[in-house]
Amino acid sequence: MRAPRRTLPPAPRTSVLVTAVLLVVVCLAALTVGRYAVPLPHVVRILLGQVTGAPVTDQTGHDVVVLVRLPRILLAALVGGGLSVGGVALQAIFRNPLVSPQIIGVSSGASFGGALALFLGLGTGFLVGGAFVFGLLALGIVFLVTVGRAGAPMLMIVLGGVVTGSFFSALVSMLTYLANPYDTLPAIVFWLLGSVASATFGKVLVCVVPVGIGLVVLLVLRWRINVLSLGDDDARAVGVTPGPVRWTVLGAVTLIVAGAVAVSGVISWVGLVVPHLARMWVGPDHRFLVPLSFLLGAAYLVAIDTLARSLTAGEIPLGVLTSLVGAPVFFVLLRRHRDRIWDRA
Repeated sequence: MRAPRRTLPPAPRTSVLVTAVLLVVVCLAALTVGRYAVPLPHVVRILLGQVTGAPVTDQTGHDVVVLVRLPRILLAALVGGGLSVGGVALQAIFRNPLVSPQIIGVSSGASFGGALALFLGLGTGFLVGGAFVFGLLALGIVFLVTVGRAGAPMLMIVLGGVVTGSFFSALVSMLTYLANPYDTLPAIVFWLLGSVASATFGKVLVCVVPVGIGLVVLLVLRWRINVLSLGDDDARAVGVTPGPVRWTVLGAVTLIVAGAVAVSGVISWVGLVVPHLARMWVGPDHRFLVPLSFLLGAAYLVAIDTLARSLTAGEIPLGVLTSLVGAPVFFVLLRRHRDRIWDRA
């Protein structure tokens, strides 16, 4: 009896290219969808007009595409790609497929910073700055918990992240308890559920700096991330010192997550589900896994955000939809690929 033929995965470079094309298609489709439908040829003409300086013939369509939808799509792509890359890096250095950006406490710290700004009635700039500063502060606390320990073992980092995250989550709960239930509380709750509804090109600029820096660092270290995923002993055997590399990766992930949470609130499951999808597609080699995860996460969150603003007359928080979609998808993936979702060679 002939053995069943195995379907070989596509070449990693081809997979990255296909995902990049997919991201462009999803973004173009998202620009056409909404309460005010704009045909695809019209969208293309508007975008080309921004480059060539052609006169605007449809002011309403121009404003909808360029001023409303385009910054929102760019922000969703940055946040989704950043959270996905953060999840990939953390799962590799902790050698645990269940790790996500929430595990190091940065998301909770950034959540408290943003919620505090809303509680005090400060402006958008303070909200973004507060989320970013407290996200970095959370990583600093984790570092203080582990500093002085021999090699700063991964278990101590995880425990420090859990403790730090729980502390900041308690502070967020305190703010929601003390907030005015008629105006401040709804604003805090909606922000914590995650949304890019208030996207502007200014927020895109705020997000692209930390996400871009963190992504570049992870791309530069992608070979060392491969080595760290094998274990500390193997890393030392090939001349890689685990401690400094691990903290550099953690710092890069912190920049990415803090920048994402600062402009969108807390969006869960993206940093957990998308890395597994990418890993099943191209395998565990982070030379290709990191860029593919960014592109796939960007396309995923743009698609989810398009559903969030199109399914109902109101605005569905992104965190709700990513959980509703992510949890069942992750369950199916675990059931169908539990033997190769992490150990695939």
